[in-house]
Amino acid sequence: MMHWIGTIIIGFVAGLIAKLVTPGTGPMGFWLTAILGIAGAVVATFIGQAVGWYQEGQPAGFIASVIGAVVILVIYHLIARNKQ
Repeated sequence: MMHWIGTIIIGFVAGLIAKLVTPGTGPMGFWLTAILGIAGAVVATFIGQAVGWYQEGQPAGFIASVIGAVVILVIYHLIARNKQ
């Protein structure tokens, strides 16, 4: 249980970092950025541990969370841009 709470907290921070790293301005606010960051962290954590790239608690998990959050934000920007 604590593992997932930690993943959510890391995802929140990763979402904020991803917002700073992602180029351009998007129509999303603070909460949507945080939610997409959490989603990216959860997906990156699940995939990274399932494939065996890293174990729970390794620094690579945080890096993967940031990368996952950036990927989710970029996908969201592409979808939101196409709908306008």
